[in-house]
Amino acid sequence: MAKLNQQKRDNISDDKFAFPKEEKEPLNDAAHVRNAIARFNQVEGVTDAERDAAWKRIRSAAAKFGVSVEEKDWRELAHGGKRTRTAQS
Repeated sequence: MAKLNQQKRDNISDDKFAFPKEEKEPLNDAAHVRNAIARFNQVEGVTDAERDAAWKRIRSAAAKFGVSVEEKDWRELAHGGKRTRTAQS
């Protein structure tokens, strides 16, 4: 994943961030999309409505860059989602 310095980050349009108001999780290439998915639950101070909108942007960017996303909804991620495994599974 290419490191974004502040100048490059400033040149990314708001619609290319999962969370544009916070300028969190850029979606400018496949590596950043995968990173946005991995870090999705770490974003703090956002509402469920903002998460819904961010997830829509992530899924759109994933399709554009050929990133496979199994989860249909952000609520399926890590905490209580399909990828969580218990000791018995």
